[in-house]
Amino acid sequence: MIGTDHRFPVRRIFCVGRNYAEHAREMGATAQADGLEPPFFFTKPGDALVGGAGELAVAYPPQTTNLHHEVELVVGLAAGGANVTVDAALGLIFGYAVGLDLTRRDLQAKAKEKGHPWDMGKGFDQSAVCGPLAPATAVGHPTTGAIRLRVNDQLRQDGDLAQMGWKVAEIIANLSTLVRLQAGDLIYTGTPAGVGPLQRGDRLLGEVAGLPELRARIV
Repeated sequence: MIGTDHRFPVRRIFCVGRNYAEHAREMGATAQADGLEPPFFFTKPGDALVGGAGELAVAYPPQTTNLHHEVELVVGLAAGGANVTVDAALGLIFGYAVGLDLTRRDLQAKAKEKGHPWDMGKGFDQSAVCGPLAPATAVGHPTTGAIRLRVNDQLRQDGDLAQMGWKVAEIIANLSTLVRLQAGDLIYTGTPAGVGPLQRGDRLLGEVAGLPELRARIV
């Protein structure tokens, strides 16, 4: 967490799929891109997280030749509940960070073809990268502003938080109808268009307006 030596005690990691229309289109989900459907969620193990300040070393995972980046706004919860209302949702938030949802796209595609779960495409070791958490008391609740990812100084993803189909409060409210949320839960809120492959040695810079940047290197 910025400004202190304290660590955020992570409990679970939830991710929202295809929450930006242009990303849904690039993934072939045109029906979802053209009309707002209920959000869908997947999870990553809590120990898949790689977090902190400075440049983070992230291991290129085994069993893939198509590792993809997805830059996201991450929400950290200080409290939880079930069936939370949209109006009450923001009151559960501790803070925000820049994150990377890494995906073994070839494994995910193969699982989709066979109707199998995505777990090994999404929930592998070091698949959830997260920069320093900024308390909402310091940064507010961002709803607009740039969300970008550069790889080796080249701009790969360039969107705006305003393009999110489901906003943060709505995501929390929807998710709380499926599970009881608790303090320590992280929510990755979706990625803008422009996802693409990574190689060993790539250096990444993730940015969300008003938040500490995320720097990582694939090793």
